This record gives sequence, structure tokens and C-alpha cells, in this order.
Amino acid sequence: MIFTKLILQADSGSLASMLPFLAMIAVLYFFMLRPQMRKQKKEKSFQSELKKGSKVVTSSGIHGKVVDIHTNDNTVTIETGAGKIKFERSAISMELSKKYLPEVKK
Repeated sequence: MIFTKLILQADSGSLASMLPFLAMIAVLYFFMLRPQMRKQKKEKSFQSELKKGSKVVTSSGIHGKVVDIHTNDNTVTIETGAGKIKFERSAISMELSKKYLPEVKK
């Protein structure tokens, strides 16, 4: 009987001591991991829906316009101020269209 009480008290004590650790894991998931996964999913869908004529920015910061999309080797040709450059589709990070650019007041 006494042994059973000790086991039950030990279990409730260990659960209470694990509660802050579990709370830290939940905070880490909801504030760091989940938003990162959502961002990666959004970026991947953008890269798969790329079209000719789109103004884009690469992950290295090069701005240009999509001229050609090569489906066989998963690359994209971008026209920049320096000429045409071939990039991996995964190197395209975002689109520069009117909905993403801020309004310029005249």
C-alpha cells in the first residue's frame, strides 16, 4: 500500500517536472518550426508555378525577367541588365510584380 502511494507520487512529480520542458517544445514548434515549414511550402509552390515574363529575384539578389523555362533539367533562363543567365528553378526566391512592389508616390 505504501509502495503504491510512493509510485503514484513519483509519477505525478515527474510529470510536473516535465511540464516546462514540454511547454518549451510546443513554443519552439509553433513560433519557429511551423512558420518555417509554411514559408518553404509557399516558396516551393511559387517556383513550380513560374511563368514566362514574370519579374523575379533570385536567392543571390539578381533581378530579372523570366525568358525561358526548361522543364527537362529544371532550370530557368532570366534576362538581366548584363544579359541572359541560366538558373536552377530552386534559386528563384520571389516575384517582383505590382502586388509586391510598394507604390511610388509622384
